[in-house]
Amino acid sequence: MNKNFYITTPIYYPSAKPHMGHAYSSIVADFFARLKRIQGHKVFFLTGTDEHGQKIQRAAEKSNKDPLEFCNEISKTFRDLSSLLNLSNDDFIRTTEKRHSLAVTNLWKILEKKEEIYLSKYSGWYSVSDEAFYNEDEIEDSDGKKISKSSGSQVEWVEEESFFFKLSKWQEPLLKFYSENPKFILPESRKNEVISFVKSGLKDLSVSRKSFTWGIKVPSKKDHVIYVWLDALTNYLSALNYPNETDKLFQDFWPANIHFIGKDILRFHAVYWPAFLLAAGIKPPQRVYGHGWILSGDEKMSKSKGNILDPIEIIDTYGLDALRYYLLKEVSFGNDGNISKDKLENCINSDLANNYGNLCQRVILFCEKNIGLKIPEKYKLTNDDLSILNDFKENEENIIKQINDQNINYYVEYVVNQLFKANKYFNDQAPWTKKEDILRLNTIVFVSLELIRKISILLYPIIPNTSLKVLNIFSMKEKDIKFDTIKDNEYLKDKKEIIKLGILFTKIKK
Repeated sequence: MNKNFYITTPIYYPSAKPHMGHAYSSIVADFFARLKRIQGHKVFFLTGTDEHGQKIQRAAEKSNKDPLEFCNEISKTFRDLSSLLNLSNDDFIRTTEKRHSLAVTNLWKILEKKEEIYLSKYSGWYSVSDEAFYNEDEIEDSDGKKISKSSGSQVEWVEEESFFFKLSKWQEPLLKFYSENPKFILPESRKNEVISFVKSGLKDLSVSRKSFTWGIKVPSKKDHVIYVWLDALTNYLSALNYPNETDKLFQDFWPANIHFIGKDILRFHAVYWPAFLLAAGIKPPQRVYGHGWILSGDEKMSKSKGNILDPIEIIDTYGLDALRYYLLKEVSFGNDGNISKDKLENCINSDLANNYGNLCQRVILFCEKNIGLKIPEKYKLTNDDLSILNDFKENEENIIKQINDQNINYYVEYVVNQLFKANKYFNDQAPWTKKEDILRLNTIVFVSLELIRKISILLYPIIPNTSLKVLNIFSMKEKDIKFDTIKDNEYLKDKKEIIKLGILFTKIKK
């Protein structure tokens, strides 16, 4: 098995400050990056910002700022968000960096040399907001304006000289590629959407613009800038030191294992991106996962609607791990989801404060009062004890299988069920009634501590800060977290003492 694993978020368009959708994509990618690391993979996790295009140029002009100055400020807010979300990313790429410009220019030259690009004239509908071209059947009239049916963004009629990529040539090769790689696009509904779009007929794609200047110049014709999506998508290569394909980073991590994206940019990643790469003779990524939107009420968040949910405000009020847990548990991955104060508070109270926090507090407090914060040296595991402990070992293979298909909800549901079982075990075994039977009391405490350890390892990719606090009671550091130790029923037998634990989550009064 290849132990290298390359995982990416979309690179975010910094025309406005980050919102909950950005946070969701990043948290999802971080969950998988952390999980793969504790499974023993060497992970390269990338995020960043996409800083070229007409929308950026207009936003900068509106702010009376130079485009790069504008990007420097806004990009910093996304870099700061990465830190605030406790992302474990290995790199943060900006498309205004020299390394990226070199990669994009090289890819363009290859496509031009292979005669995949030609000069002509573009006339059609273009959305500056989406930086996307739309066919006539993809737009509609609304309040006297032309808008995209899919995004609701206003479109403009554009006529200008443009370079075109021979996308139509790649229709059948793409369909063949999808057939040979049935899990290239997930979830299944997104794959069906893409295949239907490609089968309906692909037209050559305009890949340069002359009407604005903020972008990477076309090498052979400097009055053109490269289409922002051909520019942006190449970030996945430029972060690996492409065009140096002999570089160790590129050799180790390309093709990418998975690109996590919002469903609104699926076409760019699942149609244009593999077509560009196949045309250039570069292997496409192994998977593109188009997740749903985080809605504000029943609507997609947008600056124009003024319904942006600010992740920073929610983190300030409820804490980061509470937000991470809610988004990973309550949103059906692949579908749209929303966030509400009531649901978030119920989640904190029920799952985090009651099930997890209370379990840890009760077991450790009982241990302190009856054994003196020591891990029992003498214990005897019964069939009942082994039954609950072995559940992790018996389900390990299925957990890995589900997570390899990005089934986050199965994973979280499994962890929640183990928390219920651990609480039930401690209640049913009632160690406070076994004070005359020290061996049995010791065994119940030992098993309960092992359950807390196993569950905390599984919770680490979801709520890393809190799980590390709990694992620290066993003197375990981040480097000590290994997924396969959930199979070990006596991991703690060589440990001597545990450290007292403070309150993990405070219940919210309603």
